[in-house]
Amino acid sequence: MLHVDLDQFIAAVEVLRRPELAGLPVIVGGRGDPTERAVVSTASYEARAFGVGSGMPLRVAARKVPDAVFLPVDRDAYLAASDVVMATLRGQPGAVVQVLGWDEAFVGVETGDPGAYARNLQAAVLEQTQLHCSVGIGDTLIRAKNATDLGKPAGVFSLTAENWLDVMGNRPTKELWGVGSKISGRLAKLGIGTVAELAATDPQSLVPEFGPKMGPWYAELGRGDGSAEVDDTPWVARGHSRETTFQQNLTTPAEVDDAIRELAANVLLDVAAEGRPVIGLTLKVRYAPFTTKTHARKIPETFDGNEVLARALDLAGAIEAGRPIRLLGLRAEMAMPDDARKGHTPTRGGW
Repeated sequence: MLHVDLDQFIAAVEVLRRPELAGLPVIVGGRGDPTERAVVSTASYEARAFGVGSGMPLRVAARKVPDAVFLPVDRDAYLAASDVVMATLRGQPGAVVQVLGWDEAFVGVETGDPGAYARNLQAAVLEQTQLHCSVGIGDTLIRAKNATDLGKPAGVFSLTAENWLDVMGNRPTKELWGVGSKISGRLAKLGIGTVAELAATDPQSLVPEFGPKMGPWYAELGRGDGSAEVDDTPWVARGHSRETTFQQNLTTPAEVDDAIRELAANVLLDVAAEGRPVIGLTLKVRYAPFTTKTHARKIPETFDGNEVLARALDLAGAIEAGRPIRLLGLRAEMAMPDDARKGHTPTRGGW
């Protein structure tokens, strides 16, 4: 199985539209104004060299790279480019394609020479889109995904059971797909700092710290084990969310009320298009300067927009009075159809 990841996808699409930006530090985020509150959606490799990364506030990125080119997010352009890429992948001989997002997908194929297949796939994507991609080859989804990082940019790398520990064993656990800085920190407190140490850990010994599901799963990640099936069943969204970063902090209950009503209206438009009832809500609150809290609640299954709004306003009762708010977000979780792909991600026993 192959994991295909478009290199600096959003920035690359922007450079294709503006060839004069090639080789320059390009940062895409918000409305393209680094004086506003917004975060980096992506940065070109030239900008990443200065420490700019996705999710970083634009103002911080501007301090790191004062001469960077800042551009607004153009979702439609990225979707259009992504559609061409995915169609190209599906057009490869014998390919089964499992889309992960705008810029990445798994490709399952039976071939005696996966390296040659990967290079042909790269050439096809480049010919159709002028975009470069990296390809990871693996005997599990986890190994293929991690292999891609080792092939960047525009390369091909293979990770299998035979070379997994040779390549990954001495690397810190945070380099594993699904293990970020927080989880690696918790593992470190247990004396587990490297992939090899995690791979050698008794899965049950992780249960007290991470629980009966996640503990064994992290041990599985350390071994690179897991699903070895590429599933092209169309993904069905579990929910829809919207969030707004306010250029001026919200400071009054009336402002919060208005903001939640607007968020709910937009989320309900997305939910209505799915034709499935809402079964849960999550309210995200980011207080100034940058403290984020979430409040979630299951609700009785409903198609009634007024009921959803009422429940969202109930959740807002958990907001701490008197604290300025810089961001609000609302997510509505929907009931899943019986034939939907199971699980959340390919590393958690399904998708």
